[in-house]
Amino acid sequence: MTEPTAKPTVTSNSQRTTASATSTANADKKDVRGKVRNKQRTAKNKQKTNITPALDKAALLALFTLPDAESNTESNVELGVEQASLNTLSSSESNSSETNIAAQRLALYRRQHERTRQLYMASAATRPTYLVQTLKTQFAEYQQYLLAQQLDKRGLMDTDGLERLWQQLHVVDDIIEDIVRHMPAQQPAGWQLTTQDGHNPLRFPTVGKLKHDKPIVDQGSLNSYVLGHFGVSSFTYDRAYYIGHVVGYLFSCYFCAHLSISYGVTALAPQIVSDYEYASLETPHMVRLLQGLDGYCKKRIYQLAVICARLSVFASDKRIERMLIAEVNDFDKKLQQQHLDVLLLQGLMPDSSDSTPLF
Repeated sequence: MTEPTAKPTVTSNSQRTTASATSTANADKKDVRGKVRNKQRTAKNKQKTNITPALDKAALLALFTLPDAESNTESNVELGVEQASLNTLSSSESNSSETNIAAQRLALYRRQHERTRQLYMASAATRPTYLVQTLKTQFAEYQQYLLAQQLDKRGLMDTDGLERLWQQLHVVDDIIEDIVRHMPAQQPAGWQLTTQDGHNPLRFPTVGKLKHDKPIVDQGSLNSYVLGHFGVSSFTYDRAYYIGHVVGYLFSCYFCAHLSISYGVTALAPQIVSDYEYASLETPHMVRLLQGLDGYCKKRIYQLAVICARLSVFASDKRIERMLIAEVNDFDKKLQQQHLDVLLLQGLMPDSSDSTPLF
């Protein structure tokens, strides 16, 4: 009688203890789940707060458009409150400290990166169609082409071919889109580019003091627009800096080679641009990167570089130089030497319209 009576009592206490422990454990689990949910909600709220709202087409276009299409020949064009004093600096800022220049360069890179991110995150309906054609009037290359066209009184320039290329500038956007589809994923890498006599033939946006006082604002050149799709870039004193995909490195090399410009490219040392993540690659790593690009992608990059080279300020300057030579030599020098000899021998200047030999 004792044994059966005792067992239910022990079992009952055990069950109550187990039930109490289970209840406590469940409560603890609920608290943990509740805390996890609260943390997740907090994290999501923070993410929502930090996410930049998507821009509409007009706002997106405004990121690329200069306030004055002709201001690409001037310094210190403001592209907004955040962009003020970050673009090309005038000669009055030549005494800026290295720290200030580094800060301006970093801010420029962050703005360039954000602009490109906004472009590629936008929906197809929001993204401007053939953006490059809309922006061409603000490019230094187009302004120099118009100047050369006005100066070409002797028909020395291939006006028809260049005009057709400018009219079909949307091909640039087509090729860029094709390259973006085919280029492999890659962490940003940095390069330093120098050209003959410290010039800026690619018309990178300038920051700080320049060896040759020819400032270029961000998005003030065709090359600035093109390279913006693949990375960030700038030019200070006598050298250019590019951080991004190896596609931009190839483009720069093809561009300079097509125009027979002497250039050198080296890996960008890590300390040059602080607070901006990029790799400084040695030659073997560069070889591997280039091996990762298929032949089709390289050919498209080359085509893009050739178009930009033909339309470049450098090419237009060469055409204008030929016009200068033509103006200097716009008469028959040998004939004038013959006329001079007649004058010295006979004291009489022959009719300048007479093109017949005098001897």
